[in-house]
Amino acid sequence: MLDYAQEAYSLVQGRSREDLDAHRLLNLSLVHLLEIVGEAANRIPKEDRVRYPQIPWSQIVNMRNRLVHGYDTINLDIVWEIANQDLPPLIAELEKILEKEPRD
Repeated sequence: MLDYAQEAYSLVQGRSREDLDAHRLLNLSLVHLLEIVGEAANRIPKEDRVRYPQIPWSQIVNMRNRLVHGYDTINLDIVWEIANQDLPPLIAELEKILEKEPRD
């Protein structure tokens, strides 16, 4: 989850919102990475979700569902906002968690 969140965030660094409209590969890549973040969140066991309430698990999973099932109505403004505003704090929280618990 952390790796894909970091990769998605790195894609938007140094880019503008207009780049998301102009570059189809950027658009598809970013959306897909966010889908993977959501899928990974969905696979986190319930007891771990309860242990880490600072992570907005249901919002992340709902975002994934919206991207996958509403692919024809994706609002790229929201995707851009998620990538730029929501991913940095998520990445920071996941890094804190993983400092306490080693990765597999």
